[in-house]
Amino acid sequence: MEKPIVGGQAVIEGVMMRGFGKVATAVREPDGNINVQVKPVNSISDKYPILKLPLLRGSVTLFESLILGIKSLSFSAQAAGEEDEQLSDTEMIATIFFALLLACVLFIAIPTFAAKFLNTLTEDHFILNLAEGFLRLIIFFAYIFFISRMKDIQRVFQYHGAEHKTIFCYEANLPLTVENVKKFPRLHPRCGTAFLLIVMIVSIFVFAFLGWPDLWLRISSRIILLPVVAGISYEIIRFAGRSKNSFVRLAIMPGLWLQYLTTREPDDSMIEVAISSLKAVTPEEFLN
Repeated sequence: MEKPIVGGQAVIEGVMMRGFGKVATAVREPDGNINVQVKPVNSISDKYPILKLPLLRGSVTLFESLILGIKSLSFSAQAAGEEDEQLSDTEMIATIFFALLLACVLFIAIPTFAAKFLNTLTEDHFILNLAEGFLRLIIFFAYIFFISRMKDIQRVFQYHGAEHKTIFCYEANLPLTVENVKKFPRLHPRCGTAFLLIVMIVSIFVFAFLGWPDLWLRISSRIILLPVVAGISYEIIRFAGRSKNSFVRLAIMPGLWLQYLTTREPDDSMIEVAISSLKAVTPEEFLN
């Protein structure tokens, strides 16, 4: 029997896991203990089943993951002793808004604005849109590269590696022990980093046929079409995560290679945290 999908995210000194209607965030506290917070999670798609349809579920999953991720980061910062208290609802909304605004500026507004200077080289709208897409990719790679050089982020990336290894062990139907988890690779085909790369590539093809209107209309059209891009990208990575086809595996290799920047090999204590998080959301019948 194929196991239900479990997803995760690295946080400050810990790992968040989501599955089986629950979300658990496990954090290594300054005294060495592992603090595990478990909460039920209900998707809006449970209330509105139409949102579970292909192409729609991707946008829902992306937005809900953003909210859960920020909540888990807030809890982890407090548990790890870096913040006095968790974010309030108002602060949470402000943080989400700022994150979305920053993403739009960095990956939409800047490359779209920069591409207009290529008008002196060509007036072909298709080529200009392709060039804009490649500028977006360059900015994305540069962003990943520079944050991967930060010392504090590198530790988070170690927990990212622990998350991937633990999920691999779960999917392989092996007991969740440190020794078993250590055997698995830290690169996972369903990683959020791989998803973001697919978003960048899919956006190139989607935006390539939109013509070349004025700057603000170009920026607006790309923001409006983000749910479409996210929906397509989600279906691709969902299929790739389950497929054993060699061609599919080859196609997702760039997303795996990118994880060499966004993951690091974890130590045993980090793996213990990831295991605690996954066990907290997984029913006994799915554990070995």
